[in-house]
Amino acid sequence: MPAAPTPVDRYLEVGLRLGRHLDGLVDAYYGPAALAERVEAEPRRELPALVADVRSLVADLDAGDGDLDAPRRRWLRAQAAGLHTAARKLAGEPVPFVEEVSSCYGVVPELVDHEVYAAAHRRLDAVLPGSGSLAERYEAHRRRHLMTPEQLTAAVHAVAEAFRERTAERFGLPEGEHVTFELVTDQPWSGFNYYEGGLRSRVAINIDLPVASSAIGHLIAHEAYPGHHTEHSRKEVGLVRERGHLEESIFLVGTPQCLLAEGLADLAIDALLGEGHEPQVADILRPLGITYDTEVVAAVASAAADLGTVRGNAALLLHDRGRPEEEAVAELERWSLLSHERAVKSVSFLTHPTWRAYVFCYTAGLPLCRAHVAGDPARFERLITEALVPADLVPAA
Repeated sequence: MPAAPTPVDRYLEVGLRLGRHLDGLVDAYYGPAALAERVEAEPRRELPALVADVRSLVADLDAGDGDLDAPRRRWLRAQAAGLHTAARKLAGEPVPFVEEVSSCYGVVPELVDHEVYAAAHRRLDAVLPGSGSLAERYEAHRRRHLMTPEQLTAAVHAVAEAFRERTAERFGLPEGEHVTFELVTDQPWSGFNYYEGGLRSRVAINIDLPVASSAIGHLIAHEAYPGHHTEHSRKEVGLVRERGHLEESIFLVGTPQCLLAEGLADLAIDALLGEGHEPQVADILRPLGITYDTEVVAAVASAAADLGTVRGNAALLLHDRGRPEEEAVAELERWSLLSHERAVKSVSFLTHPTWRAYVFCYTAGLPLCRAHVAGDPARFERLITEALVPADLVPAA
């Protein structure tokens, strides 16, 4: 008789089956090929049945099913609980947006007071050069640093190679890991890491809107070194290959795994180069003839740090308050100081069925990871090495 499926087997199966209903829900899979082939070949399982499957998995994990130690069980249970909510939403159940975010990602989303953004605007007003309104000067600063596709290609490879060398020295990289980069269009995101297994990633950079040199360091650190690619490849070796934790071989949107992945990736450039890293990025870009006003870039980045959470406000306006897209666009234009074109692009991400709640992985994930790491490289290395849940990063009361 074939052995009964373990909780890990069931988790992989239900994740792959749900992925057949929503493109992008399975962000990465490099587990047993036979399992993926079997799921792909079977009749597509209906969503209500999949909701029941995940609910049963959570209950069985709570009941002690499977030979799992406590940390591994806690991680798998958190993942399955998040997936259960994602499945319910996908099946058409009326899950309130705040519950969706908190159940999937382990954080409770809240509107940020506009006074936080007004204070950031005052700081920006003091450091942005030029004349005109604050929004005009902020846009001029952004435009001054926009790169052509040719410059972008050169910058990507130069920054990636430099960051790869530094990541190998600071944290270590598995032998044989590799990243390829490509420029794409017609996507709701600015950059995306497609982890393909075998220590390989394909990083896509969206050029629907021109990319700024002031953003390239963060982008490469986030997607590749020491962000997503580094985390995936380190965990493939340390957790999947060496310890047999096959649950790490699937990466599912709608789970706490995403919150920590995005939080550590947003922190990656500071973990690699330290705060005030702009002179180091400038040294990489200067030989390429790419504009990068080091002091202004650093001052503007520091002053505007709080503006990243405006996206969360826009998402809450859309999905919690039921406001029209035009109001979310206006929120982004007013407080993020985005052009209308960039604000509309941002809202396209917030209204995408795969990504509508995902923005809080950034807005809540970064402060959680930053507080945990607190400038200690060993703590950042823990994030890219171990399977953790958000509660593991919160200090005990």
